Amino acid sequence: MADTRAFSNTRKPATVGLLLMLTLLGVFPIDVVLPSFPALSEHFGRPSSEIALSVSLFAVGIALSQLLVGPLSDAMGRKSLLLVGIGASAIGATGCVLAESFEGFLLFRVVQALGCGCFVLSQALIQDLFTCREQQRLRIFLVTCGGVFISVSPLAGTGLQSWIGWRGSFLVFMALAVGAFMSACFLLKPSPADSQRRRPDFIAAYRTVCSDFTFMAYWLTSALAFSCHFSFIVISPLILIDQLHLSSEAFSLALLGYGMAYIGGGAAATLLSSRIDPQIQIFTGLSLILTAGALMFWLCTYLGLSVTTLLLPMIVCTAGTTIARAAAHTQAMNRFPERAGTSASAGSVLIFIAGGLTSAAISLTSLDRQMTLALCLILLGFLGLMLNALVRHRYGALSTG
Repeated sequence: MADTRAFSNTRKPATVGLLLMLTLLGVFPIDVVLPSFPALSEHFGRPSSEIALSVSLFAVGIALSQLLVGPLSDAMGRKSLLLVGIGASAIGATGCVLAESFEGFLLFRVVQALGCGCFVLSQALIQDLFTCREQQRLRIFLVTCGGVFISVSPLAGTGLQSWIGWRGSFLVFMALAVGAFMSACFLLKPSPADSQRRRPDFIAAYRTVCSDFTFMAYWLTSALAFSCHFSFIVISPLILIDQLHLSSEAFSLALLGYGMAYIGGGAAATLLSSRIDPQIQIFTGLSLILTAGALMFWLCTYLGLSVTTLLLPMIVCTAGTTIARAAAHTQAMNRFPERAGTSASAGSVLIFIAGGLTSAAISLTSLDRQMTLALCLILLGFLGLMLNALVRHRYGALSTG
């Protein structure tokens, strides 16, 4: 782990810029390529269902990579592993641009995903390089920016597809990866682990963090909150385009407006972080998610499906997601500061699994999707509140004991 005291204040703004770039690179390869599905299908002569396989493989590759990256970074150091990952992701993107067959494209897509797994180290770097108060503020900022990036990605993908074609998203990714690689080389100093090169014990590392109830509860709280946002992003084309018949441009603008709500949520989270306890922040965020679900259910029942009845509750949900996730992240990462890499990987995989399962369940349901999303928000908000109550009760029992 890096020595925070030795980390110059003059480097902190530039390091925040690096973390922001890693956040962008983490969401860029999935959402930006979605508008290029028809072009990819035509180029490789494959149906859209097979093109979608590249997204599934990418997601699996990231999950597998993250399981290895965390413990490896604790044993070998953040900087060296981050540089290897950025390099691998850039090589994978280059291979996708040059691929002449669909099989080759899939292979390099997996290589890109394995490299992208290193971006989870942004959470560990926050834990290593910043003080406790700075950590929560920075996590609020990155959660806010991450939500905005995800929301505006379809609009960016549409623009790149019109301007360059399907290769555009990969070319931009390569340019961003080169910038991130150079920034990491200059800004990050080798930690003691970079020179010690200890042999990682993956089983022991994950056993240590995952056996801690409070650690898992906080990360699961973050996963439940993220699932609300991720589920909406995944099913939004099915509702806004298929059911409401919005054009691709109108769809992109609708998501852009939704993404701007993350800025308001981030401002509220920043204000609350300096005034109320993290537990109250989590409770507030989860309560907003539950309220958003109830509001969507009422609007859907009495006013029916429209852009307004869908987006208005999701703006409320977004504020709750931003507030709850940032506080839960910080509480979880503070449990094992000496195992920041393993902690970040365990939490990220949990978030990925929860978001993927929830969005898949809503996408595949035969029921009304807006009503299903509303019920999902209510359920996830309620589960999060119950989990938070258990953590608070456990703290109370430990303090009285």
